[in-house]
Amino acid sequence: MGEVWIRTIHNSLVRADKVTEIASTRGSLHEDQGYSLKVIVDGKAHVVIDDAGLPGSLAERLEYARHLEDALLLAIDEARASEASVVVAFEPETDRWAFAAAAELTGGLSR
Repeated sequence: MGEVWIRTIHNSLVRADKVTEIASTRGSLHEDQGYSLKVIVDGKAHVVIDDAGLPGSLAERLEYARHLEDALLLAIDEARASEASVVVAFEPETDRWAFAAAAELTGGLSR
């Protein structure tokens, strides 16, 4: 089985098997509106989604963020079934998690 990687908003990759927590917070990194979603690896937060434009009340935005946390877990599980290494990335245009072969994006990842 291949490895599963998660793409951050800064286009870096973190290994999914190293993630110890998935968390969302109210407000984006630069605004008090929207939300951000991050994965924690070795005590360091890596932002995966930063959305300042999501309308609604705080409760609605956090509920949406929790929905995306759950969807990320499902995407990681689905990607683990792949024989090749896979990158899971959030596609804001579709509000979905998408998969890409890691070798296509990086020229090949080594263990």
